Amino acid sequence: MAGIKFRVLLDSNQKEEVFCDILLSLDDNFESFFNSIIKAYGFKGDQMASFYASNENWDKGEEVSLMDVSFGEEGGQKIMASTSIRELVEEPDQKFILVYDFLKMWIFLIECIELQEETPNLPTLLLSVGEKPNEDSKELDEEFQMPAEEEEQEEEDKFGFDDFEDGFSEEDLSPYI
Repeated sequence: MAGIKFRVLLDSNQKEEVFCDILLSLDDNFESFFNSIIKAYGFKGDQMASFYASNENWDKGEEVSLMDVSFGEEGGQKIMASTSIRELVEEPDQKFILVYDFLKMWIFLIECIELQEETPNLPTLLLSVGEKPNEDSKELDEEFQMPAEEEEQEEEDKFGFDDFEDGFSEEDLSPYI
């Protein structure tokens, strides 16, 4: 067995880099790795997440999901609890992407920075750099944003009493108001 050290960089708009180094065994599973990352960043860990094997261009490859969401499809899906790190480490500088909370889209860029002969008993946080953001500090991803104030006002106007000119008056509705 061997140990593997990963650098886990939070992809964010902050001017300052925020990252940590985590050492774990190649035989640890991705769920253990996920829990180590969540703990290192002070997140709750109560959201869906997936790791993706990646390459030098940070393209998403094979997915390892926190939970099985394949709905019984043939071929199955890799699950964090049953997939070892060793299964997806194909090269010395292997990269992964972790997406946590698919509505807020916390993205962690992960790169293997060192292999060690010594195997740790448990995943170990070796280094932590930068101020970690609060998990609730990030807005929903733009794709899932709620309507802007103007759009909300339009919706309110759309369902206001002025819309009852098609045969209903406020007097007709008075017993219901």
